[in-house]
Amino acid sequence: MSRSVSIRILGLAVLALLALSDPALSQESRRLAGTAVTSQFEFVPGVNIEVEADGRKHNVVSDSEGRFSLNVPTGIVIVKISGKNIAPVTLLYGPTDNIADIQAKITYTIAPINESITIRDDALTPDIETRNDAVYKNDLFARDDQLLQTLGAGINAGQHEGGGKSLEVRRYGFNTDHGGVGGGVKIVVDNIQQNQGTQGHGQGYLGALKSLSPELVQDVSIINGPFSAAYGDFSGLGVVQIRQKESLPNSFTARVQGGVNNTFRGFFAYSPNWKNTDAFIAYEPSYTDGPFINPLKYRRDNLSGNFTHKFSEQQALGLKFNFGRNDFTSSGQIPLDLVASGELDRFGYIDPDNGGKVRIGTGAIYFRKELASGETIKADTYIGRSLFDLFSNFTFFAADPTFGDEIQQHDSRLQEAANFQYLKPYKAFGSYSLLTIGANVHANQVNVGLYPSVGRNPNRKFLPGNEANPDVLLTSAKANINNYAGYLQNAMSFLHGHLRIEMGLRYDYFSYDVNGFELGAVRTDLIGKQGKGEFQPKLSVAWSPWENTPISLYANYGRGISSQDARSVIREPNARMVSLTDFYQTGASYNGSRVSGVFSAFLIDRSNEQVYIPDDGSIELLGPTRSYGFEARTSVRLFKNLSLNAGATNVISAFYRGERTALGERVIVDSAPHLVANGGLVLAEFRGFNSSLTWRHISSYRLDPDDRTIRAGGNDVVDFAISKRLRKWVDLNFSIDNVLNKKYYETQNYFESRTCGTCDIASRIHATPGYPFTASVGLTFRFGIRK
Repeated sequence: MSRSVSIRILGLAVLALLALSDPALSQESRRLAGTAVTSQFEFVPGVNIEVEADGRKHNVVSDSEGRFSLNVPTGIVIVKISGKNIAPVTLLYGPTDNIADIQAKITYTIAPINESITIRDDALTPDIETRNDAVYKNDLFARDDQLLQTLGAGINAGQHEGGGKSLEVRRYGFNTDHGGVGGGVKIVVDNIQQNQGTQGHGQGYLGALKSLSPELVQDVSIINGPFSAAYGDFSGLGVVQIRQKESLPNSFTARVQGGVNNTFRGFFAYSPNWKNTDAFIAYEPSYTDGPFINPLKYRRDNLSGNFTHKFSEQQALGLKFNFGRNDFTSSGQIPLDLVASGELDRFGYIDPDNGGKVRIGTGAIYFRKELASGETIKADTYIGRSLFDLFSNFTFFAADPTFGDEIQQHDSRLQEAANFQYLKPYKAFGSYSLLTIGANVHANQVNVGLYPSVGRNPNRKFLPGNEANPDVLLTSAKANINNYAGYLQNAMSFLHGHLRIEMGLRYDYFSYDVNGFELGAVRTDLIGKQGKGEFQPKLSVAWSPWENTPISLYANYGRGISSQDARSVIREPNARMVSLTDFYQTGASYNGSRVSGVFSAFLIDRSNEQVYIPDDGSIELLGPTRSYGFEARTSVRLFKNLSLNAGATNVISAFYRGERTALGERVIVDSAPHLVANGGLVLAEFRGFNSSLTWRHISSYRLDPDDRTIRAGGNDVVDFAISKRLRKWVDLNFSIDNVLNKKYYETQNYFESRTCGTCDIASRIHATPGYPFTASVGLTFRFGIRK
């Protein structure tokens, strides 16, 4: 007998033995796959799927996107669906039935309530988008703008002076500056507000995000408008809810990464395996010089921790803390006309002393209790302390030709907050409904000031020639700002869950108490107390007219608010203290098992607004504005491990209502792109590989409301990331920012400056350059699998 024949016989024998030892291998099998969905075709995670075939039982749980799959023998298949507060359902499939793409329709016995210990709004409507932790644990991050860029959702966030400052955020045709004007974009981390009111550099400043470690992000949900009654201040253009992990999958996790420009970053975490307790402590150090000629010297150190004890499945108590420090040098925003003429490098600088330092610490306590009747009580309280000093020079020598225009902006802050939420599920018209009642209080005690400086010494106001100079302004104030709020929201279902109507009402009251002064040519005292309250109604309707076609139609309305800087409230008490945003949205969503998409149209009406400019102490009065347009998002599962995601937000027009130029044209809202788009290919868990290729785009946009020729350049940027599991305990990570080495600018502004003491003052575009081709490589180690 030949050797090849012997090998074939031996192989057949082995296969026969395997088949005899396992009946599942002795017969043909087929793939059972599908999604768990509600009557409105919303994906439901955590559903138990029990499959019985050929006398054997198999169990699987739907994933974060409601998907499940497993191999089953041919023949009759019985599928049993169950879960917490889910009515049991049994489905029967014959040998010839198609089971490769089934819909497991679930019905809640009571309205679902998010079981997280933190307060959040997770209403399953198309105005909310979610991101899971896959991208945050597989990619290498060095800057907080990279985290926001993963969100898409029409949000354009740009570096502002190199990385140490808060990002400039633009959405729906409005520039929110650092998060708090033009309607605002509210960001919360574990229900802790990141936007700081009456801040040293800008209203709603988002600098606290620097202390967030991406590896600790569990998921992110984005409410695309002020549609949730749970959120008030700065929510006009939407809310980003970031939830951190309560524990890590491994006892020990370590990531070390390095790259060009003297870049180093680490992440080290310990998560103990304690009974009934989720806990971790994590430390993140990082450093980079960036691509700048004047090295960035950007050093961050973040320490985070969590301790959550579950007394039972119905009751838990948690403690979270976060401490961060941030030191950096900045090249500022440089004049682009000097770059174009070759007088200044794209990564050059004029004032070498720009930069800053930040210290921040937060401690929070969380409580959750589910009552026997199904109601849930959630409460949290936190205290935060921060120190902020920023040195900037925007106009160089325009106001002070002798010593320059450098300023120090100072913010020393203590804040306290408490939040309460009561959720009551109940039956109405034969379907589940949910009543939510909540209350918030947020108090800030701030020592805030603007100090003219030179060489980071805040004494420039008192140098020769400056004491009587009105353009060299010194301000100082102690401000107490309190925000009290209460809300209720009721969601009801009709037509066996196919129609959902959600109504809400929120009331916020702001009190301002300021004791300060401004010193220009003369001293002006800023002393006073003011208060203002506003109601904010909400209404959402979602209808799925067909039983088996996964299409939902929806309409949303919400009023959002944005508080004003306390200094402007006291200086201009007759102006609007709280600006309003009325947001209207309508659209349709399709949620198939392989393809999903959302298309919506929006109209946003903003009230008039007074904006305090902390850079020079001025107040800018903005009239009522309107923005309208449409957006579309889609996700396509090309193969089991490969998906395509894309989205675009297009603002058709954004203008000041009732205002016209001398030529009779509308006065345009400037400083924000009208087209924001993103796309990406994502490879997940393919033979140990995880990878993403992403693209982001913004259109060019006007920087001046009157002159349409003064525009910021748009950009297209491609990023790449890949990770490979080398062993069960170690991954290799590699990433490239700006793969095509695109030359672009992130934050661009148009104003007057003078680049030397004897130069002429000129109106010009100033900008922060985007990072060039930047490669990073890292290793991630994991030891000890937690039970």
